[in-house]
Amino acid sequence: MTRQEAEIKLRKYFNINTFYDEQWEAISRILRGERILLIQKTGFGKSLCYQFPAICFEHLTIVFSPLIALMRDQISSLQALGIAAKSIHSGQSVEENKQVIEEAKQGLLKILYIAPERQENSTWRDEIQNLKISMVAIDEAHCISQWGHDFRPSYKRIINLVQQLPKYLPILATTATATKRVEKDIADQMAGELTILRGNLLRDNFKLYVIDIKSNDEKMVWLARHVPRLEGTGIIYTGTINDTEAINRWFEYLQIPSKAYSGRLNSDIRVEIEEGLLNNTWKCVVSTNALGMGIDKPDIRFIIHTQFPQSPVHYYQEIGRAGRDGKPTVIILLYNPEDRDLPEYFIENAKPSEMLYEKVIRSIKSELLGQYELMKKNNMTQSQVRVICADLLEQNIIREVYFEKKKKYEFIPDSEPFDHSFYEKIKAAKRKELDSMMEYAEMKSSRMEYLCKHLGDASDREFTNCDNTKLPKHYYRPNSHLENEFRKFSKADFPILKVETKKTNMINGIAGSYYGVTNVGNLIHKCKYENGGNFPNSLLQLLLKAFDSKFGKMKFDLILYVPPTVSGDLVRNLAERVSDILRIPISHDLVKIRKTSAQKMLHNRHLKKDNVEDAFSLKDSQAVVGKKILLIDDIYGSGATIKEIGKFLTEQGADLIVPIVLAKTVGSDKL
Repeated sequence: MTRQEAEIKLRKYFNINTFYDEQWEAISRILRGERILLIQKTGFGKSLCYQFPAICFEHLTIVFSPLIALMRDQISSLQALGIAAKSIHSGQSVEENKQVIEEAKQGLLKILYIAPERQENSTWRDEIQNLKISMVAIDEAHCISQWGHDFRPSYKRIINLVQQLPKYLPILATTATATKRVEKDIADQMAGELTILRGNLLRDNFKLYVIDIKSNDEKMVWLARHVPRLEGTGIIYTGTINDTEAINRWFEYLQIPSKAYSGRLNSDIRVEIEEGLLNNTWKCVVSTNALGMGIDKPDIRFIIHTQFPQSPVHYYQEIGRAGRDGKPTVIILLYNPEDRDLPEYFIENAKPSEMLYEKVIRSIKSELLGQYELMKKNNMTQSQVRVICADLLEQNIIREVYFEKKKKYEFIPDSEPFDHSFYEKIKAAKRKELDSMMEYAEMKSSRMEYLCKHLGDASDREFTNCDNTKLPKHYYRPNSHLENEFRKFSKADFPILKVETKKTNMINGIAGSYYGVTNVGNLIHKCKYENGGNFPNSLLQLLLKAFDSKFGKMKFDLILYVPPTVSGDLVRNLAERVSDILRIPISHDLVKIRKTSAQKMLHNRHLKKDNVEDAFSLKDSQAVVGKKILLIDDIYGSGATIKEIGKFLTEQGADLIVPIVLAKTVGSDKL
């Protein structure tokens, strides 16, 4: 097919007049059956490089993508153009996914999007043998490499599939963020003849700024002052889910239209926020890095990072989600070198300790076990078990077997001892990447040039689009009005305990503070674990203030408190003082009927749930019937204990249960 013939087809099916030269080079090679690694900036049009060949080939094109949002957007666009495209992913029901597979088998689809993790599904593994495939595309191909910034073990399965496919079958792997090292690793793993097409990574419509900030309070004040003044709609990236919620509550207080977004939200809420962003419903979305990849919105006008990411590669990818229409776009990093602790924590904890690897190996040596069983047997998180199993598979120490269609892991006899040294090398490389990110923030020369060169684009050109070249410097300037407003807001900003379900009469409660904020965690720890006596009046007043802010006008019939595991009478004493002040009767009828472990010693939700299931009873079963109950505890962590009590009290006839606690933990808090 000549370029002229292809562009006639392009106009007919995609309403696009011409290809970029670099697009046509990739597409023409794909049409000739070649294997390509395409490294091009966000907004280049990499998806067209597999969508166009897909309509030219006779059979199915499979696109592996980790991004459900991208699948939704691209499928919607393709279907609007009359191109048969569907997806298989965890956000759809089993029946929906089965129907899509049937349509693919019958030749009714041109493009099938699938999440890489779906390859672990036994139905998919059986059915892929029955599909007639013309092409495979791998989006976000940097996830193949452990040296990449976003390695995903499930991408190893794609490589296994690629290596089994006929050599004449075209394959396109695409990414915007592959360093030379990652590029080489991908090429080595894909094997065979692979053509690498690397483009120009300059985003000359970006205006790059770094603003020095000394504290979290200064960040909040800066955002309040400047976000309303920025043109258009944007994204504010934070380092933690807690930060997204805190900034969003601050914006709600200021009446700045915004939404908090993270991977923890359920699918329906994520879709609602994504659609609001597309329709400019919000001034901004405050998000972890879960948002942006795959969102088909060309006119994101600004991106602000309140926390610097782990590497320049992370940063380039996250800012790359803005300004894809080519119009001027503001990119801002609020920089405090003391923020290094968070990305450093992520780097240090990306891989479990060598001791945990050996623990899993011993478990699998003794019997066939699945992930869930390994989590329970070894008291590990799901993430730890997934990472360990992926690494042990990679080192050929274990293998996957299927027992009654359930995946188990089996030890390989006479396998080599586990080698942890490779992961130490990766960790060292990531520490260097973090150093490079701080170098970007502190440098005096062109920031765009630094990013391009770091990503392997050494093109010789002039860079003038940052505050070190031709753009003005910006600084934090105190604002007494907003500083006072933030102090007022902080005093009344209490964490929500999200415990509501349709199955119980418990509603969302409230905490006095976050465990790691100010001195609250230290005070609780001293009382609870260092024989520091009863909780001080300052904590009591904080709890009462939180209660009054949300539930002060509600009438309660009874106060109950969570029976202790390690804290003696601390919570009982606290509840009695609350009862005296609020003049709500207190009951001591809620008791444990069996021994439980301290929840902080358990590292996954399954063990936490099992630890407290059916562990509570009432001395008087009629004590709560028809009552509105205030339930008091000291610390809210996973929520398993309070949810279990809420379920039990609902079964006993309680009309309403409202939990309040001194503090809510955040992620990595050490109790």
